[in-house]
Amino acid sequence: MPLYVYKCAGCGRKIERLQGYSDDPGRCSKCGSALVRQVSPCNFQLKGSGWYATDYAKKGTKAEREG
Repeated sequence: MPLYVYKCAGCGRKIERLQGYSDDPGRCSKCGSALVRQVSPCNFQLKGSGWYATDYAKKGTKAEREG
C-alpha cells in the first residue's frame, strides 16, 4: 500500500497514512476537521554517473569518442 500525506483543513497538522487510493482520508484526530491529500515528492533519485554509463551505452570505441 502507498504512503499518503494529508494536511488538516482546520489546524494545518500533517499526517502520513498507509492506505489504498480509494480509501476515505478520515478526519484529524486533534481537531476533527477534514483531511486533504497533499502531493509529496518521490524518494527515488538517480545520483552519480554510474547508472547512465551502464544503462545507456555509448556507440563506438573509447578511442573513437576521445579523439
